[in-house]
Amino acid sequence: MSGSDSSFKVTVQPSGRSFAVEPGETILAAAIRQGIGMPYGCRDGACGSCKCRKLEGEVRLREHLDDALNAQEEAQGIILACSAWPQSDVVIESDQVSSEASYPIRKFPVRVLHLERPAPDVIMAQMMLPAGDAFGYRAGQYVDVLLKDGSRRSYSMANAPHTQATQRGLELHIRHTPGGLFTEQVFASMKEKDILRVEGPFGSFYLREASDKPIVLLASGTGFAPVKALIEHLQHLGSTRAATLYWGGRRPRDLYMDAWVRERLAQLPTLRYVPVVSDALPEDGWSGRTGFVHQAVLDDLADLSSYEVYACGAPVVVNAARADFTALRGLPEDAFFADAFLTEADKHSA
Repeated sequence: MSGSDSSFKVTVQPSGRSFAVEPGETILAAAIRQGIGMPYGCRDGACGSCKCRKLEGEVRLREHLDDALNAQEEAQGIILACSAWPQSDVVIESDQVSSEASYPIRKFPVRVLHLERPAPDVIMAQMMLPAGDAFGYRAGQYVDVLLKDGSRRSYSMANAPHTQATQRGLELHIRHTPGGLFTEQVFASMKEKDILRVEGPFGSFYLREASDKPIVLLASGTGFAPVKALIEHLQHLGSTRAATLYWGGRRPRDLYMDAWVRERLAQLPTLRYVPVVSDALPEDGWSGRTGFVHQAVLDDLADLSSYEVYACGAPVVVNAARADFTALRGLPEDAFFADAFLTEADKHSA
């Protein structure tokens, strides 16, 4: 809970938009509730996507990861909107405020239609919406699966929105987390026709369609899920933007939809694909690129100043890419869009 018993007004510059934050709400929660399109990812103080600068007023920050916001940034007036409780009226600076990504956030049931295991520790789940229902979202966004104990688990839609026209459902890629409350259930007992409750859409990881800049798509592991949706969306748009997918895994089997990507290469002439494996075993027979996936981008591209980067995967990969691409390759900070895949252990390792 916050320390305030009254609502406060938050004004966002340079747009001048303002909204009320009720007692107990963070700035980001209030913005989402009122359809204010601020950038964000995890909503848990762990990914840093909702960083903004406090220009006026006072806030109280809850506990968060240093990787998301460090002490030096705090001293410069940077805050995390997802972790900030206003203690007065506040003015913040956020260049990405817009309403273009705003779809109604709602809760609804989904029925498990099909389960497939493309890798030993990955399940692809096809979830169907109720008959006649429609769900609006942007390619790259995610939903929360609502568990019986009140907790949530976040998963990106791996299918682009236009696929809803023929099959109203969601494709989720679920990686097994040993001891994980939800994934243990998924891998041990989830079956077709089971019903789950979800809420969404959430997140500001989506294609900036007004841009014509070349794109780097960076994925690690099941961070490929929203990137797959972006590729489908680019194809649906008939986009001519150059896009290169760098997909990293420990072993080749972690690139669990490699064949799907290669099929897209023939259908989307502007798409390139660079698979990268960090810990191949001799029996894998891997002869492709090795090492860390974000390093492969650094090796290939000396100048990222005219690019946009869409990165999704483990926080260590996303954070390293953000730091190195901006500092070493000239990528503008506002051209890096990220969705870090966080386990519960990640969120609580502050």
